[in-house]
Amino acid sequence: MSPTSAGPVVEVSGLYKSYGGRTVVDGVSFTVEEGEIFGVLGPNGAGKTTTVECVEGLRTPDAGRVRVAGLDPVAEHDRVTRVLGVQLQQSELQAKLTVREALELYTSFAPHPADWRPLAERLGLDSRLGTRFAKLSGGQKQRLFIALALIGDPRVVVLDELTTGLDPRARRDTWQLIEDVRASGVTVLLVTHFMEEAQRLCDRIAVIDKGRIAALDTPQGLIRRSAGATVLSFTPSAPLDEDALAALPGLASVTHKDGRLTLSGTDETVDAVLTLLARRRVTAHQLRVTDATLDDAFLDLTETSTP
Repeated sequence: MSPTSAGPVVEVSGLYKSYGGRTVVDGVSFTVEEGEIFGVLGPNGAGKTTTVECVEGLRTPDAGRVRVAGLDPVAEHDRVTRVLGVQLQQSELQAKLTVREALELYTSFAPHPADWRPLAERLGLDSRLGTRFAKLSGGQKQRLFIALALIGDPRVVVLDELTTGLDPRARRDTWQLIEDVRASGVTVLLVTHFMEEAQRLCDRIAVIDKGRIAALDTPQGLIRRSAGATVLSFTPSAPLDEDALAALPGLASVTHKDGRLTLSGTDETVDAVLTLLARRRVTAHQLRVTDATLDDAFLDLTETSTP
């Protein structure tokens, strides 16, 4: 499903936040459209969690404007909590509270709650309803917090590192749940450090580095902006001249390992390599041509952005 044309449901403009004289969010601006899965990526300490905490109303910006469904998350916090669900990066519940009790408690807080039973089943919690919070594994606790974020039937949900601690199967099941949530009309603001997760789920991604927006684009748009959007690897039947490799058009990097060459560049680079191999009568064994990944784009963006 693509974002609807209803306009932005989250607006962040010129956001600043400092702690102890150190600026951690430095003029961040973005909008999240109704019905969109919007990703926030960044290295540890980049300012991404502080940014979403301002969206949640948990922190007061030093400057800038934040709106959720047209509401100020700080000044109109009570109204915002009725349209915004939140799964925090770190959360706790009372140790003796059972899963069922937690779900029923949070249901009682919401004016128009969702039915928690299908949520519990979908998240693999239906067999743990009588289990106390202290006895849950890390992954089970994470799944419970996702359910609690969705139980109020929110218009927007913020998920901060939602699949941390989940095994690969549970992580993919959770991805499907988030896609189903969006399909039901809920806008998702997703903070993650899993590149595969962001590439699979997000319509657009804001990369935050050193408190600033380093890039904002679709996953494929970010990948295309990578220094080496196409990766070519092979084992040559004979050595290739380094100067000839360095002169290849669009070349971003070249590495040698155990006799195998890996070149990052563009489609033009691939054409030039094949021409070079033919001219030198060199065979390329186990030739592989792949697109760059979001990991590659992320590393390029966060390594070259300025403070």
